Amino acid sequence: MANKIKINRAPVLTLWGVIVAERLGYNHDEALTFGKALAGLNAQSKGRSLGIYSPAEAELEAEISKKAKEREVGKTLMVEVVSRMIPAVQTEQGLRASIKDEEIKPESVERYLEKKFGADLADVQAALETLAQAYPINEAARL
Repeated sequence: MANKIKINRAPVLTLWGVIVAERLGYNHDEALTFGKALAGLNAQSKGRSLGIYSPAEAELEAEISKKAKEREVGKTLMVEVVSRMIPAVQTEQGLRASIKDEEIKPESVERYLEKKFGADLADVQAALETLAQAYPINEAARL
């Protein structure tokens, strides 16, 4: 019988986003940032649906995001991972997801995953990679 791992959903979604992004052809550092952004965007959506964020805050965030895109025409692009559009910027090191105009550092995501999963990280990653391989790339990208 396999070991059970108890963990919050954010690290799992982060790791799933990493694996799907790599499957879509992004390198590991790029994928790490997309996975972290994916989990953060989903947490915001969940907060709105639960009423944690007021509609006014949600509208303000959307307006700020729109203005940021307008300011950075040509510098910012949107990357789709797991049916979620993620803002990204091209850096000298490659694409990096960005949240509130700040580039996500792949090293910080790696540390986050190592801390949350601990010694189970390799096993969980292998299991999620096996799961991703069970689907054609276009379907895995939407899961």
